[in-house]
Amino acid sequence: MEPGAFEVAPGVFRIPLPLPNDGLRAVNVYAISDGDELVLIDSGWALDEARDRLEQALGGIGHGFESISRFLVTHVHRDHYTLGVTLRKTFGSRVSLGIGEQPSLEAILNGRVEGQLNDLVRWGAADIAERMREGMKRGGRQPDGYERPDEWIRGETEIRLNTRTLKALPTPGHTAGHLVYMDADSSLLFAGDHILPHITPSIGFELVRQELPLGDYLDSLRLVREHPDMRLLPAHGPVADSTHVRVDELLDHHRRRLDETERALGQDVATAAEVAGRMGWTRHNRKLSEMDTFNRMLAIGETSAHLDVLVRDGRLTGSTVDGVARYTA
Repeated sequence: MEPGAFEVAPGVFRIPLPLPNDGLRAVNVYAISDGDELVLIDSGWALDEARDRLEQALGGIGHGFESISRFLVTHVHRDHYTLGVTLRKTFGSRVSLGIGEQPSLEAILNGRVEGQLNDLVRWGAADIAERMREGMKRGGRQPDGYERPDEWIRGETEIRLNTRTLKALPTPGHTAGHLVYMDADSSLLFAGDHILPHITPSIGFELVRQELPLGDYLDSLRLVREHPDMRLLPAHGPVADSTHVRVDELLDHHRRRLDETERALGQDVATAAEVAGRMGWTRHNRKLSEMDTFNRMLAIGETSAHLDVLVRDGRLTGSTVDGVARYTA
């Protein structure tokens, strides 16, 4: 990951910031020149190294933290949200977040993880839920620098800056309150984790899970596809020329993944955890048992999200007994 600020469009700079122990390695923050000020799309993780890298990158384009008037955050995950919350304490920048993130943020602030633990039980992963519960008893659960934003963005919203106008577009799926920001005049889409160039974002693992997260995600992809094609500015990975091309690839991926999930279930009655154990994961087709606990949780949650769409579409049936969901052809 090369540090610095890289101009990807006139007055728009991509700033990669480090992530700890994460296969993604970096999160892209985008700095938009807005007269004498800067508006940042996402902020990075509240880590000393990320803060130093951001300060150096801004200095390279003639600015400091005091130039940041506003953080427009795509979603509540810590690598997008928490550094902005930290910086506003000193420099007074405003932090904006989509209203759909409010339930998950309140759960974070109040240490409420029961919903996520219950989800794991429902998916047939009670063993992982119990390990999580025991770990939290030993180490406690801290909100990790989270605070409430200055502004909740409600629905599709036009955001007028000094030099350009952005549109915040709700795109639930990866999280319930995920937003993308469109700059129609410059043909730019600040996509957050909604559309990533080389990987598919995780679906279905939140503190407050939506009823049908994959259904929401597919609808959000189609919504973006209805808008004119724009240059893709993702939160992870390189900038790409066409949003539409990648949206079509993601829709096709999930169509194939739904078919694979149905085949993995076969004629059995099985839980999401059991079905996930029969499938390959990542581009290397890894087994579920080869993955660490966190990525196993993501995989099982995503399998559940696919199974629930298959039930909605009439391709499977589902039932819940003693809090555990089971699926059958």
